[in-house]
Amino acid sequence: MVTARRGKTAPGSEDPARPKGPRVLKKYPNRRLYDTQTSSYITLADVKKMVLEGLEFEVRDAKSGDELTRSILLQIILEEEMGGMPMFSTPLLAQIIRFYGHAMQGLAGAYLEKNLQAFGEMQARFADPTKSGGFDPQLWAQFMSGQAPMMQGLMGNYLEQSKNLFLQMQEQFQSAGNIFPGVPGFPPGPTKK
Repeated sequence: MVTARRGKTAPGSEDPARPKGPRVLKKYPNRRLYDTQTSSYITLADVKKMVLEGLEFEVRDAKSGDELTRSILLQIILEEEMGGMPMFSTPLLAQIIRFYGHAMQGLAGAYLEKNLQAFGEMQARFADPTKSGGFDPQLWAQFMSGQAPMMQGLMGNYLEQSKNLFLQMQEQFQSAGNIFPGVPGFPPGPTKK
């Protein structure tokens, strides 16, 4: 297993043997991953642990040097989705696929990223005892299990705000279609008679 040491070092006393920048993992044709920092082979479970610990890393093809980090992260998501409780519904996955090749692809990705970031920050606030009124995570989980209606209302408000933001973006694109008629991805402006 990969173990990570986390400790603060005084400025100027960094370990010279420890490389700067993200940890580099090499992927070989036999589908094995090699951690250049620990000089050992690792599994996807080890990579998942690195993600959960917040460690910076990149995955490179051992032969060509191509960037493969996204591919490995998608493999981890696929394994998680095929196990126990999937996070993404079939309609959601279909909707994501529909955005590929569409003029809104870049905006959809940025929109999802910002919303997941906001959701993660909200989750961190609830999990941190100093920010959530002194609850420890177990007490908080017990409290929340009895608060389904309240949580649904909270998430409903969050989703409503998110939907309104998306609708504003759509309106801006439609008005851009009037400015740039005939540009692919923008609806045509009103026809003149």
